[in-house]
Amino acid sequence: TMGGGIRSIEDVEHALAAGADKVAVNTALVNKPALVECITSVYGSQCLVASIEAKRKGERWEAYISNGREPTGLDVIEWAKELEQRGAGEILVTSVDQEGTQRGFDIELCSAVEAAVKIPVVASGGAGKLQHLQQLAERTNLQGVAIASMLHYNKATVSEIKSALPCTSPR
Repeated sequence: TMGGGIRSIEDVEHALAAGADKVAVNTALVNKPALVECITSVYGSQCLVASIEAKRKGERWEAYISNGREPTGLDVIEWAKELEQRGAGEILVTSVDQEGTQRGFDIELCSAVEAAVKIPVVASGGAGKLQHLQQLAERTNLQGVAIASMLHYNKATVSEIKSALPCTSPR
């Protein structure tokens, strides 16, 4: 999955031609929600991962754009529902509050998004140790996780990560 800078159907075409099988899009979907239908009508819903950057605001979460720097006023749960209704094939939900902290996922956020939609949800933001992955797996039915720091800082190997998750085994 390729993400970052996808703003048009032409950008999707270039990403797929370069070898991606999916694209992750956030800011462009907020700015032009009809882009969901545009992408999925040409390439199918399985091609579009709707990315949501979420920041807690009291008892709810607000969607952000521009790498978590700009608030949109959109409620994350309602936005996730709209993205699904428009045809997105899956949702990547990143906790802006947890991103880069290595203190664990925002499981409440992940659970809320998962409960709101029927399409696959992938969690991102906060993984710092294997126990964080196990906690997420125990408390949600998410379809995947996106992790960076654990690998960048050699906190775990890919085999260890796969072993920590109930649905995978090392290859």
